[in-house]
Amino acid sequence: MGNHHTVDLLVVGGGINGAGIARDAAGRGLAVLLCEMGDLASATSSASTKLIHGGLRYLEYYEFRLVRHALQEREVLLRSAPHIIWPLRFVLPHSPEQRPAWLIRLGLLLYDHLGGRRMLPASEAVDLRRHPAGGPLKAGFRKAFVYSDCWVQDARLVVLNALDAAERGAEIRPRTELVAARRADGLWRAELKDRATGRTETVAARALVNAAGPWVTQVLAERLGHHLTKRMRNVKGSHIVVPRLFEHPYPYIFQNADKRVVFAIPYEERFTLIGTTDVDYPGDPAQAAITEEEVRYLCDSVNRYFRRAVAPQDVVWSYAGVRPLFDDEAGSATAATRDYVLELDAERDAAALLNVYGGKITTFRKLAEQALAKLATVLPIPGADWTAGAPLPGGDIADADFEAFLAAQRQARPWLPAELAYRYARNYGTRMARLLGAAQGLGDLGEDFGGGLYEAEVRYLVAQEFAATAEDILWRRTKLGLHVPAETAARLQRYLDATDGDVGSEAARA
Repeated sequence: MGNHHTVDLLVVGGGINGAGIARDAAGRGLAVLLCEMGDLASATSSASTKLIHGGLRYLEYYEFRLVRHALQEREVLLRSAPHIIWPLRFVLPHSPEQRPAWLIRLGLLLYDHLGGRRMLPASEAVDLRRHPAGGPLKAGFRKAFVYSDCWVQDARLVVLNALDAAERGAEIRPRTELVAARRADGLWRAELKDRATGRTETVAARALVNAAGPWVTQVLAERLGHHLTKRMRNVKGSHIVVPRLFEHPYPYIFQNADKRVVFAIPYEERFTLIGTTDVDYPGDPAQAAITEEEVRYLCDSVNRYFRRAVAPQDVVWSYAGVRPLFDDEAGSATAATRDYVLELDAERDAAALLNVYGGKITTFRKLAEQALAKLATVLPIPGADWTAGAPLPGGDIADADFEAFLAAQRQARPWLPAELAYRYARNYGTRMARLLGAAQGLGDLGEDFGGGLYEAEVRYLVAQEFAATAEDILWRRTKLGLHVPAETAARLQRYLDATDGDVGSEAARA
């Protein structure tokens, strides 16, 4: 076991909250180390419905503060990462047995104005007999409401926050586990274990942020030896992906008889994403998986609306994640608050501990600002809030105009197939120039692993985005797992194993 230099902040957890806090802190000049026991975004943060949204249904539970903050953040994030975040117009079909139309209209008016909307269009009522979204629906649905929210490539949002943190001086350590940490002489002494090599080292930190998501109480009790003062409610949300159910670009939000909502969203050009469920989950978050009952529930939910029925055998992929909700003793998992709680434990002359409970992808940046504000009461923190106006890596697109950016890329590189140019622009924004380097043709991108995954992209992801395995690349940095031939994953993993880190170091030098 070796010794490590002292850092200002040790962040435990490489999901959206941990990555966001690391980025904010590094940008203020703090020495930051982030450790994550798996890959970045390998748990809750890659298992979302992939929305940057105010949370229309939270209005029903009077969560006005949460909705207002989320709506304000929606446009801040859209400006900061227009390559991986983009607007959508959601269609909410209405029928007489549902909530009264006037109540929905009132809720949407509140949703339009609560957050100071500027970039996105307002809600409206539409006639489904004339609107494109009416075609796939059963004949009984004649009226709908349409409103704005945004889509996000969730795992990429986490990775770009971590990348920005690294470029501002933070150490980002995926596949590194916190074994134990204790306070001594005004510092945290933390033992970290590299899960790939088994090597351990000791890190000293002036403050520790526990952003372990659904493992936050486990880290507190088992790794830090603390008594628990707050309770978490881990709630599993599952999604299914089926072949595309409709051609138009409008996602749907469906109301269920059980008062829940289910989304059906265009996904990866050729598919439809359906989700989510809300099930209390007492088990190991790492073992969360969709059940047959949840698959049936999601199929039944959309089958009330679509002419074309969806069956469990249509599912081409599914995923499940555990949302770490703060336990406000709500009666149902659906009603449990989606707001976050930050708990600062700062004993006299002892290193500070900040525990992060709950939170949503949409509010991660605001959460990070408030986390730094709390830490500033016990730790000298230079600099003011800065992230609201700072683009994420690749997001420095002029006027946040993605279509103009894409057109310029295609004009500059006419040799790139249209589908590949679109995917590179959507995933990497202005960083696609780094990925492509001096390439003048497809032959310059190296080996094709299938489905448009070239060696140049693999090298970039290993060197710049902390990817280490085929799963990291196919399912989190990209969603190519849905598109590539069956043999691609094994072929890619063999390549990564054979190069064993040389891929990244060569690409970094280039």
